[in-house]
Amino acid sequence: MEKIALLVEFKDEQVKKANFGMATLVRRAGRMPCGLVINAPADGAKAALAPYGVEQIVAVRAAGPDGAWNPERWAGAVAAAMERFGISQLIGLTSPQGRDLLPRIAARLDAPLVMDCIDIDLQKRLARTTHYSGKTLATIRMSGRCAIYGLRPNAIEAQKAPAAAETLAFDYAADDGGGLAVVATRSGDSGSQNLAEADVIFSGGRGLKNGENFKLLFDCARLVPGAAVGASRVAVDAGWVPYRMQVGQTGVKVNPRVYIACGISGSVQHFAGMKSSGMIIAINSDPHAAIMANCDYYAAADLFGVLSELRRQLAAVGEP
Repeated sequence: MEKIALLVEFKDEQVKKANFGMATLVRRAGRMPCGLVINAPADGAKAALAPYGVEQIVAVRAAGPDGAWNPERWAGAVAAAMERFGISQLIGLTSPQGRDLLPRIAARLDAPLVMDCIDIDLQKRLARTTHYSGKTLATIRMSGRCAIYGLRPNAIEAQKAPAAAETLAFDYAADDGGGLAVVATRSGDSGSQNLAEADVIFSGGRGLKNGENFKLLFDCARLVPGAAVGASRVAVDAGWVPYRMQVGQTGVKVNPRVYIACGISGSVQHFAGMKSSGMIIAINSDPHAAIMANCDYYAAADLFGVLSELRRQLAAVGEP
């Protein structure tokens, strides 16, 4: 039986929730997932992933100063670990780290790669992803000795399937940074929710009128567990919010359970980044806005009044 591994990602030394969906995908294919952990606490990964069916954790130790992030060195370590443990398929997240690391791993193994997958048939090596701004779905058949996939966070709902996991160590001593030196790494607020992995997204557009009014969205998001704030390209181009908050074809593609579009007209490019949301709710004063025809529920009303009342009711729910 071929071996399939997950490239496990961490945030603040904790396993990201999005990894659990990858484990569920492998179990669904009747395989026992293996977790590759690079320069991170293997015991923490074991405790987090075993309830989702991961039976083996490979603790990869890549050479380098203090185990610092270096995508070239990490790619070499993962490729070597795959060879050592007979891993033929690798799944990672389509995240900033995944976008940097997975193509490098695929290049080292001369393996096919499909990023931003919304589903994967691991038995037949079929990857499903979107094309043409989300207008079409493509099913791509992978061939070769190995196959690499980048899965869109939240594309697969995690389901528990407890297993007893073992931990193995793998040391990669080769110093093959490829001439690439990471000078510094910077991350956002450690308490902020990753947009691509959020369960609920409050997203704002031109209708919010300025950056200060995004405070309404942040206030609502703070009252909902697993919520984050996004924006349309118009809001980003106007300088109201940073680019990392942009949802759409040229921004972040998201898969939340609930997407609340506030003052967003609903261009094709924006819709391409959030059309796979479980439920889409639109708030817009224009009943003929394009977003109204592409949502599950809408309120043709003043968004400031709606959001203020929503904030009040969410705060009331949270009161003891």
